[in-house]
Amino acid sequence: MQETFKDVNGNVITFTTKKGAFFKEPQHVLVICRYNDQWLLTKHPQRGLEFPGGKREGKERIQDTAKREVFEETGGIVSKLRFIGEYEVKLETESFIKSVFFASVDRLEDKKDYLETEGPVLLQSLPSDFSGKEFSFIMKDRVVELSLKEIKNIMEPVKKVGES
Repeated sequence: MQETFKDVNGNVITFTTKKGAFFKEPQHVLVICRYNDQWLLTKHPQRGLEFPGGKREGKERIQDTAKREVFEETGGIVSKLRFIGEYEVKLETESFIKSVFFASVDRLEDKKDYLETEGPVLLQSLPSDFSGKEFSFIMKDRVVELSLKEIKNIMEPVKKVGES
């Protein structure tokens, strides 16, 4: 699956579920997290509620970036990490690629410092859209929506032949 659209800032975004589709290594991550049957987000003081994410450091593996960002921003210890997709953000003079992961978090560690965020926020359910002012612009484009569709497919139990 691949889709192209504009984000709330007018940048062209191309989302795909194919790894390596952009022939360029992702340098950023977005990690959609579950903890104890709840959605685990963080609160950025300027942007608002969003799933954890950030930039790759040095030569770390992109999966390690995802785990590190979840811990730094929420105190979450990732037990399972699954690739969901990648997306390219085209700015006026450059572009960058983000990998999207789905993480299961085993526990939350209480931290004194959540770096650039205000720490973990747990939601029992997600809204049908993220248009509210409490949500970051990162949540408002189709990347999160499309990623959640992929995650829903992963989370639904596989039906046996003959079941309706």
